[in-house]
Amino acid sequence: MSSMTGPQQDTTTMRALQGLKHTDASVRLRAALAVGTTPDPRGVDPLVARCAVEPDFSVREMLTWALTRHPAALTVPRLLGELGAERAQARSQALHTLSKIGDRRAWPAITRALLTDADDEVARSAWRAAVALVPDGAATDLAEVLSTQLGRGNRETRLSLSRALIALGEVIIPILGAAATDPDPRVRAHATATQRLWEDPDAGFEYATDEAIRVVALGPAAASG
Repeated sequence: MSSMTGPQQDTTTMRALQGLKHTDASVRLRAALAVGTTPDPRGVDPLVARCAVEPDFSVREMLTWALTRHPAALTVPRLLGELGAERAQARSQALHTLSKIGDRRAWPAITRALLTDADDEVARSAWRAAVALVPDGAATDLAEVLSTQLGRGNRETRLSLSRALIALGEVIIPILGAAATDPDPRVRAHATATQRLWEDPDAGFEYATDEAIRVVALGPAAASG
C-alpha cells in the first residue's frame, strides 16, 4: 500500500468504491475516475466486479482505465478468472481490459473457445486482445483460427475481424486466398473484402464489401471489370 495511505485516504477510497454502485451513471463515472487516480489494491476486486454488470459504455471504459492504473500482478490474475464467467459482459470486458493492459502472460488464456464465442461482443474483444498479445511465431495459428469466423455477424463484427486479421500482417495472405474460394458466399465475400482492405487500407470497409459481394456474385471476371 502506498505511503499516502492514512485515515483520510481510506475514507476517500471507500467512498469511491461505494460510488461504483450508485444509480446515477455520472456518479459511477466519477467514482471509477477517483479509484484510478489514486490506485489502491482494495479497488481491484470491486472494479472487476463492476465491469461485469455496468450498463453504461463510458463508465465501462473508465473502469478499464482504472484497472490499467493498478499493478498487472494484481489485475491480470483477477481478469483471467473472469474469462470463464457465465455472463458474456464479464468475459468481453475482461478481454477488453487485458488488451489494454498488454501483459503477455494473458496470452495462453485467450482460447479458441473465446475466439469463437457465440456472443459477438465477447468474440470481438477476444480478437482484439489476441492481436494485442500474440507472441512471435503464433500469428499464423491465430490467423487460422480467426479465419474460421469469416462471414460471421453484422457489419461491425465483420469489420472487427477484418481489422484483427490485417493487424497480423502478411501471414493472412494465403489464408484469405483459401477463404476466398470457400463454398459459403458470405465467407468468400468477407475474405475478398478483407483482401481489398489489406491492399488498400483507405478504401473503406463499405466499398471493399460492396466490391467483394459483386466479385462473389459475378465470378472472378468481375475483379478486373
